[in-house]
Amino acid sequence: MAVIGCLGDIPFLVSEEVVRTLDNMVWSGSSRYAVHERHGTNALTEFTGIDPDGITFDITLSTDLGTDPNDEVLNIWNYERSGQAVPLTIGEKGYGKFRWNITKHSMKMQAFFRNGDVHTATVSVTLQEYLRS
Repeated sequence: MAVIGCLGDIPFLVSEEVVRTLDNMVWSGSSRYAVHERHGTNALTEFTGIDPDGITFDITLSTDLGTDPNDEVLNIWNYERSGQAVPLTIGEKGYGKFRWNITKHSMKMQAFFRNGDVHTATVSVTLQEYLRS
């Protein structure tokens, strides 16, 4: 088994039985500026701070890949709804300055079993950096 990384206690891994990996990961950041308007001349800009970083990624979940999409998205949902900040590690690198909150998820369900259970889905996850006070 090759563990690629983890988000809290949700492992990203590849083995003979299970494939749960990240795809389309984007790490973004931004700064804040105030614009002070002045009469008859150019406005002045002032750096006011740094916004929390964000990360988005997709996870493809399929019973063919050894995962139950409903169970997997429930783990993500629990982190999101509890507000628990969790570490994100990929390989040997920890991302961010401290931890991350899951602020949003969406589940695109692509295939179903005859009984209506989800067979294959892509879950998109949005994280926001959580810093220590």
